[in-house]
Amino acid sequence: MDLISELPEALLLNILSLLPAQDVASTMFLSKRWRFLWTSVPRLEYDDSYQGTEYRKFSRFVDRFLFLHESPVIETLHFKLGKTCGGEDIRVWIRAADKCCVRELIFEIDASSNDSPPIVLPSSLYTRCIMLVTLKLNKVILEDTSSSIAFPSLKTLSLVSVEYPGDEFVSSLLSSCHVLEDLHVEQCSSDNVTIFNVRVPSLKSLVLHALADDDDDDDEYGFVIDTPSLEWLDIVDYREGFCIIENGMPKIMTASFDVNYSHSGEIMRTITSVKRLDLCLSTSSKNAYPSGSVFCCLAHLKICTCQTEWLELLMCMLRYSPKLQSLRLKQYHEIEACNPRPCWTEPNSVPDCLVSSLEALEWVGYEGTEEEKEVVAFILRSAKCLERVTIYSSSKDPCKKLELVKELSFLPRCSSSCNFLFD
Repeated sequence: MDLISELPEALLLNILSLLPAQDVASTMFLSKRWRFLWTSVPRLEYDDSYQGTEYRKFSRFVDRFLFLHESPVIETLHFKLGKTCGGEDIRVWIRAADKCCVRELIFEIDASSNDSPPIVLPSSLYTRCIMLVTLKLNKVILEDTSSSIAFPSLKTLSLVSVEYPGDEFVSSLLSSCHVLEDLHVEQCSSDNVTIFNVRVPSLKSLVLHALADDDDDDDEYGFVIDTPSLEWLDIVDYREGFCIIENGMPKIMTASFDVNYSHSGEIMRTITSVKRLDLCLSTSSKNAYPSGSVFCCLAHLKICTCQTEWLELLMCMLRYSPKLQSLRLKQYHEIEACNPRPCWTEPNSVPDCLVSSLEALEWVGYEGTEEEKEVVAFILRSAKCLERVTIYSSSKDPCKKLELVKELSFLPRCSSSCNFLFD
């Protein structure tokens, strides 16, 4: 008995949505029940490399499939394309996306081959697809347009390794997204953008990643952000550039900075309402740390220990985070051999958070250096509310681990109820 065919149609359509479109179409031959079911699948994925299909056959298949599709709305239309894809094909598929009222459109290009010209997405993408709620682009070039960009319903936008006509196009693109809530950007060195402007009043989540390029004058590149409704921020930028945050972020809840800015302290002064904060600040500038800014809501803090100055950053954050509850220290990046050891100087006074709020300390990659021992000893001796300490050694040597355990076990602790774990 064909038990699968007895399932409700809605469930069958959900199952078919998990398959490549080529497999979805082949189900029409299973039985009379399945003959036209494929024409109503709400989520479609087309991969031109699937089973080694010749591109010309793949193109004709996509055209026929979309022409015969009967669902009034396509929830997701996902294209995985090689660099042999033709621009005219993409124009046809974008018109079809508009006709089928696509909610989520994804263009993902395989750029492994450098022999073929890059794929340019036509301007009709951002002038016709007004029903889009989600747009994700990966390794494509966006065509310039003199027409008005219109994304009245777009809430999620992902731009990974995208090339743009220039700075003004980016500003125009984002300013046209009046209800945008989530923006994910990963810049490439050839994206033709010097200053990436993000001015979106409705934005709630923002990811900005940019890697350093040895051929560029990095201090010319940067971000300008004006997002008063932002709740979640993640910036990774290894260029020696800049980031300007205008008008503050009064609603920010979670932030992460892995940057090489000399002025990161100025940025952090705009996010003092944050509750969760991850930091890796690779600079020795005196303006790198948020001296004088009180993080009155900060409860959870993570600090990367890969930089020489991380102890200075740690003490600065402890000093200005009176309600801190958990602290996590971890080396997220390789330490350069030429970097000097961090210098520890015990403060004259104990930060308020150690006296009244810090409950958990986790240290990943603990090496047992003199500076690290002094830091742990200071925290254990000062933290009155500490309930849990977890330390993961970076050493693989059992004897070395045992030696570290003995050293730590004899350190005096202010909190008698503290649970100490060492791995």
